[in-house]
Amino acid sequence: MKEYGTEAIRNITLVGHGGSGKTSLSEVLLFTAGEINRIGKVEEGNTISDYNPNEIEKQISISTGLMHLEWNNSKLNILDTPGYSDFVSEVKAALKVCETAVVVIKSAEGVEVGTETANGYIKEYNLPTAIIINKIDNEHSTFANTLAQAKDRISPGATVITFPASEGLNFNTVIDVIKMKAYTYGDAGSKNVTESDIPDDLKDTAEKYKTELIETIAETSEELMDKYFEAGTLTDEEFDDGLKKAIQSKAITPVFAMSSAKAVGMNNFLDFATKYFPTPADTEGEEATLAGKDKKVFVKPDKNGEPVLFIFKTISEQHVGELSLFKVYSGTVKTGMDLQNENSNKSERLNQMFILNGHHRKDVSQLVAGDIGAVVKLKDTHTNNTLASKNYSVIIKPIEFPDAVIRGAIIPKAKGDEDKIASGLHTLHEEDPSFNVKYDSEISQTIISGQGELQLSLAVKRLKERYSVEVDLVEPRVPYRETIKKSVADVEYKHKKQSGGRGQYGHVHFKMEPLPRGEGFKFVNAIVGGVVPGRFIPAVEKGIIETMEKGVVSGNKVVDVKVTLFDGTFHSVDSDEMSFKIAASQCFRKGFLEANPCLLEPIYEVEIKVPEEFMGDVMGDISSKRGKILGMDSDGRFQIIKTLVPLAELYKYSSHLRSLTQGRGVHTRKFHHYEELPREVEQKVIAEYNKSREEGN
Repeated sequence: MKEYGTEAIRNITLVGHGGSGKTSLSEVLLFTAGEINRIGKVEEGNTISDYNPNEIEKQISISTGLMHLEWNNSKLNILDTPGYSDFVSEVKAALKVCETAVVVIKSAEGVEVGTETANGYIKEYNLPTAIIINKIDNEHSTFANTLAQAKDRISPGATVITFPASEGLNFNTVIDVIKMKAYTYGDAGSKNVTESDIPDDLKDTAEKYKTELIETIAETSEELMDKYFEAGTLTDEEFDDGLKKAIQSKAITPVFAMSSAKAVGMNNFLDFATKYFPTPADTEGEEATLAGKDKKVFVKPDKNGEPVLFIFKTISEQHVGELSLFKVYSGTVKTGMDLQNENSNKSERLNQMFILNGHHRKDVSQLVAGDIGAVVKLKDTHTNNTLASKNYSVIIKPIEFPDAVIRGAIIPKAKGDEDKIASGLHTLHEEDPSFNVKYDSEISQTIISGQGELQLSLAVKRLKERYSVEVDLVEPRVPYRETIKKSVADVEYKHKKQSGGRGQYGHVHFKMEPLPRGEGFKFVNAIVGGVVPGRFIPAVEKGIIETMEKGVVSGNKVVDVKVTLFDGTFHSVDSDEMSFKIAASQCFRKGFLEANPCLLEPIYEVEIKVPEEFMGDVMGDISSKRGKILGMDSDGRFQIIKTLVPLAELYKYSSHLRSLTQGRGVHTRKFHHYEELPREVEQKVIAEYNKSREEGN
């Protein structure tokens, strides 16, 4: 491949609901440009983008595929993202490194929830956008209706560039409103495209779309508007320059009619993309901070600048190791170059660089600002890290991955696999930072969390495939807390043990009181006159704290308790720290049971976004989960329900919500507070704990 400058590169990310045809589109685009010599099919498991065995088995994209092609003396980098909501972090990472987001919509189904989610991320990154209305060959295709939906829900600037001459099974011709010609495509795989005049019955429609396009371009500047009013049109130069700027300013979102199955509309899209889509050189630069300082800077896409690259994705491949996908934000990076990891202050050498088409790699010796590539075997560099010249220490603003909405606990099937499992889970997190791993000492479980059930179950599957370790994925224990509801003025315990020789003796009196929620633990030493010597006081406090950690009635941590040590006795020979620690522990347990103990449960703040028609079902379901509705808001056609729900009721809620809303509901959650558990639920939790202790014995 010849080398391309920054101004000849286009980076596009294909986003949209699952099944909209993104992978098939990228496949046909590569074929059209001559990068591949046959068109693979998702259902046959032989596409360039979806090469992972799990993707082939499930026939969905699980991770972003990076591809490239050459067209009209330009290089087009294509990032094909998953449409399934479990893998939205892949979408965020890919959008971070492109200049144009291309939203793919099914013509029959219109704008779906996955499309709207992706569009939210596009707005977050403030990206220029294009829309492909795909699958026009579907017998239920409704281009006009889908276009209206796109204007309403994706971009009011949605403006037709190509539209279908006819829809349905016989779709093979698009009308290009810029070239004002009809383009008829031969069978998929033939690469035959015939240009002809627009049929008479479609000329008025084409003129209407062309006028709308010119008027929208003219409206972007007073100068163009004046020229348009004077001449009634724009010169070719004014049109081209105005259209580029209108796309970049997001005044225009170009819309294309296409069929990935029939390979119709590809050439028109590629011609337009390489001529009018923004290049990295058209951007003002990428937001960054100076390493070790809070000062913001913009890293300019200058191929002659100091080298700066950003790792946006990590892939772990057998026999290859870690493959780090990166974008060059400044300068020209070359193989053999040493750069500084600005996040860890470690030096990294770029030993081998590639450009990718799926898992096919081509060696390259250098990549310029704006280009995207991959490098293998970096020692200590991961997703969201910046590598830069020592002369320009900057950290590119990291990708903000979405918070987890589902959690599960993993239990090894065989003893001795813990290290392998920990190593495997760490690698999976490096590949997908929205997949999180944490050992929760409070419930003594390893918790994995992420965006959905499929994401977690795939992680378990990968552990088995890559590391030959098997685990069960189970519902995590709920981290309940124990506390007391009344004060006990005097609770006493005497620990006395005599077994020949030196014995054990410790004797304490406590006062125990509940503290306000969230206060934790307070220990007061109110001993007067040395009835308990000062050297034993720390042992008393330690005995209490250790007992609180293990719990008294349910094995859960004790919180919000004040203990005052006010009296006791000691023995000059038999008393020691251990005796007072045991006495304190037993005294605390005794007093806790007298002080009206209760359990607290974690309550989460849950924000649910659903189409209006599902609101009643979702709110009824929340009530059945002991949830409290805090309030409601609207966001276009969506309703946002704000609720408080116990964590115990949220296991697999993302999947449950999808089934309630035909896959169109999404939610976020975060910890809010602890509150008292209802009595009947509390008794059940304590009974289960006692049963597990008996079985353990």
